[in-house]
Amino acid sequence: MNWNHYRFVSVWEFRAPPEAVYAELERVEHYPRWWPQVREATRSGSGSGTTRIRSVLPYDLVTTVREQRRDPAHGVLEAALGGDLEGWVRWTVAPRGSGTRVVYEQEVEVRRTLMRVLALPCRPVFRANHALMMRAGRRGLAARLEAV
Repeated sequence: MNWNHYRFVSVWEFRAPPEAVYAELERVEHYPRWWPQVREATRSGSGSGTTRIRSVLPYDLVTTVREQRRDPAHGVLEAALGGDLEGWVRWTVAPRGSGTRVVYEQEVEVRRTLMRVLALPCRPVFRANHALMMRAGRRGLAARLEAV
């Protein structure tokens, strides 16, 4: 088993229409406004940028983000990641009843040296840290969608 490889799936549901949810998710540079753990998100060109993320654990992860797929008709946003995390991330936005269901998928390999060294003993802690970040992201996006 590769202890530095992670696959995450989160499902979020909102009362807002899919178009509104998709519009918020495609504006990555606005994530720090509603997602506390996304400390910085900048665009450096068309379809690319960087993020700095920090959850409960005392370290930042810096990634480059390169858009791979933007498909509003199918509700898909997908990007390749590089830097401290290498892999991909995908949002899939779909109608559900009178609201929206969002599926977040991420498959990455950790490149940050300290996390690689601590991979075996700290894997459950790293996964819990990610879960806390995702929960805060869902809450933040829900509040943003209600405010808009």
